[in-house]
Amino acid sequence: MDTVLKTHNQHGFLRPVCGFSETVSILSSSKLQNPVLRLSSRKGHLRRAKNGCIRASSAALLELVPETKKENLEFELPLYDPSKGLVVDLAVVGGGPAGLAVAQQVSEAGLTVCSIDPSPKLIWPNNYGVWVDEFEAMDLLDCLDTTWSGAVVFINDRTKKDLGRPYGRVNRKQLKSKMLQKCISNGVKFHQAKVIKVIHEEAKSLLICNDGVTIQATVVLDATGFSRCLVQYDKPYNPGYQVAYGILAEVEEHPFDVDKMVFMDWRDSHLKGNMELKERNSRIPTFLYAMPFSSNRIFLEETSLVARPGLAMEDIQQRMVARLKHLGIKVKAIEEDERCVIPMGGPLPVLPQRVVGIGGTAGMVHPSTGYMVARTLAAAPIVANSIVSYLGSNGGVSGNELSANVWKDLWPIKRRRQREFFCFGMDILLKLDLLGTRRFFNAFFDLEPHYWHGFLSSRLFLSELVFFGLSLFSHASNTSRVEIMAKGTLPLVKMIGNLIQDREFDD
Repeated sequence: MDTVLKTHNQHGFLRPVCGFSETVSILSSSKLQNPVLRLSSRKGHLRRAKNGCIRASSAALLELVPETKKENLEFELPLYDPSKGLVVDLAVVGGGPAGLAVAQQVSEAGLTVCSIDPSPKLIWPNNYGVWVDEFEAMDLLDCLDTTWSGAVVFINDRTKKDLGRPYGRVNRKQLKSKMLQKCISNGVKFHQAKVIKVIHEEAKSLLICNDGVTIQATVVLDATGFSRCLVQYDKPYNPGYQVAYGILAEVEEHPFDVDKMVFMDWRDSHLKGNMELKERNSRIPTFLYAMPFSSNRIFLEETSLVARPGLAMEDIQQRMVARLKHLGIKVKAIEEDERCVIPMGGPLPVLPQRVVGIGGTAGMVHPSTGYMVARTLAAAPIVANSIVSYLGSNGGVSGNELSANVWKDLWPIKRRRQREFFCFGMDILLKLDLLGTRRFFNAFFDLEPHYWHGFLSSRLFLSELVFFGLSLFSHASNTSRVEIMAKGTLPLVKMIGNLIQDREFDD
């Protein structure tokens, strides 16, 4: 779905370190219990099948994945000068979309900003998919390289939903170039390194980098994604996981309308010949997400919406190969592939705390969908305006008081209640098998657009979410209603309890 945390396949693994941006994704073992980070992308020349198309196996598919080729932007970045010993107003750790957006907007107000990232000019390897109206609201339409007039959802072989909501793919190079250009013109300084330690003093913090440089800042923003290297958590971390494997491929042909992207394809007729795969899919289903760019160039991704523990990547690859064979899609060449594991739900970080967070490190992934990029870009002005406001206030607010105020602006009670409801939705989805999932989305996409648009784009708050839930229940089949009541009672009690307890942060 939203591919904000997708990364491309490569051979090496890295342990979590500070300084990585949202372009880093969490990959893991088959049980996904001890995630590690993996960088960069397998991009470059096309790798073609010797006989014109792939054989029907995941191993054969992986043989077509090209070698890694990192792409950097041609920018001369103004560098931070440690010899001056200046205390910057804001140090942003991580150079992904969220981090650069905040750096850009804080620097526009005339404050000093330093962006710290080990690869500040590297083009993000992620495929970002967004609803066009989300980027239009942020004046970012020029950063979409492809748009579709709408999307389709295949519930099963007989039921198809046409979603009249335009969808787009983000031009990663254009978005980063636009952000970097504005940061440079605003005077942002850049430091190419990883942060290994932060020491907090009363009015400033010292960021110790792996190159020996120490950067002093009044405010520290952690935009490192799920490495969570600076933002602290104090509760057990047991999220659900969205797991996906995707390829951008040249194919002989495909059966999809090039004017519509495929948001979800829950059909399982491709598994009839493999009872073992069919049984696994009936218990923990996967769907196809596809963006057709032409009649023979397409992005295809097999996705497990949410599971705990997450599905093994090999399992998902096997399902994808079976689906492509059934659909008659013969892959001739692969431009790039990507594997992703997105933690969904779980606890929020300690609120408040000295380091401010945004994006994955601040618990901002949509717990029911895995969406994040539009949400975090929309939250960037909130964080930026809050920092500017409190730093510029009479007498100047700093240290713990400033960070606490920014956290309150980022996670006000209405947003925390919204997230709690989304976690409730995730807890139900975790319990649904293939048939239950189909029934759920059959009702979901029958709702008024205001409701399903708002749910996917985090625009509904608790009062509207209650009406959303009632509307969903009324549109559901009798079987689905019984299932929701049976499997949603305990999550509902849990949600209500959490909502009642969630008062201390604002008091």
